[in-house]
Amino acid sequence: MKVFHDLVPTGAIDLPSAVTIGAYDGVHRGHRAVLRLVHDLAAARDLAAVVVTFDRHPAEVVRPESAPKLLTTLDQKLELLAATGLVDACVVIGFDEARSKETAPEFVHEVLVDNLHAQVVVVGADFHFGYRRGGNVALLEGMGADLGFEVIGLGLVKEHPGEAPYSSTRVRELLATGDVATAAQILGRDHEVTGIVELGDRRGRDLGFPTANVAVGERGCLPADGVYAGTLADAAGVERPAALSLGRRPTFYADHGLLLLEAHLLDFDGDLYGQNVRVRFRERVRGQERFERIEDLQAQLRRDVARCRQILT
Repeated sequence: MKVFHDLVPTGAIDLPSAVTIGAYDGVHRGHRAVLRLVHDLAAARDLAAVVVTFDRHPAEVVRPESAPKLLTTLDQKLELLAATGLVDACVVIGFDEARSKETAPEFVHEVLVDNLHAQVVVVGADFHFGYRRGGNVALLEGMGADLGFEVIGLGLVKEHPGEAPYSSTRVRELLATGDVATAAQILGRDHEVTGIVELGDRRGRDLGFPTANVAVGERGCLPADGVYAGTLADAAGVERPAALSLGRRPTFYADHGLLLLEAHLLDFDGDLYGQNVRVRFRERVRGQERFERIEDLQAQLRRDVARCRQILT
């Protein structure tokens, strides 16, 4: 998959194209069904299959106070899109204040018509774009009739009738309750966050359970506080089972503890400091608890590790 920022240079991909536009946060199973359709349309009509997405969620610019936490960083999203094998090119639009003022017709002319020479455009049925969300599927269809491209508006994808459809919003809702297992069913994989392993206060080591303290970006979507069975993949891609703790360590900090993601790797005692790692959440073991005695906490940690080992083996 070729990646271009803002616009495609002349001759960089075979045009014209079949295009889908969206945030594609999470690249979940619903997204992949859309990508399959775009791929199949492109193959049938001898077009390039192109995804148009954004370098940040547009809400971060137009309504930052209510912008959703992100299921994937831009790098993760591009990696997941490429891994589908369904996309010829991805155009990453830099979304800033100036772009947010662009009208929907201006976007259509600049990106879809003049740059990508789109012949078919696939979007969600509730798709809105352009200044103050002035563009929608009806506007696209009208412009397409005049400018020579077909528009397909799709409803949210679901696996079975009566089930909740696949959506990034639904994944965030599940993560907020700690239900990482159901979230994984929508994502098609364990939810993953990335970060740098930093030096901590060594409380875990003092308790007999050394941990890698992972600094996660503030825009990332984390599950609810708790203990999870999961894995940690190091910078070389080696993935190891781990007991994960996400929370503010209430036994030590009653009110003002920092939110920490700590990974106790099972049967591993190496050095991960400074590495950019991937933490994947498989199943929630329990919520965060406060213990009156350190001995009680240590006993619970032994039970947590045993439970995580059982889940992961």
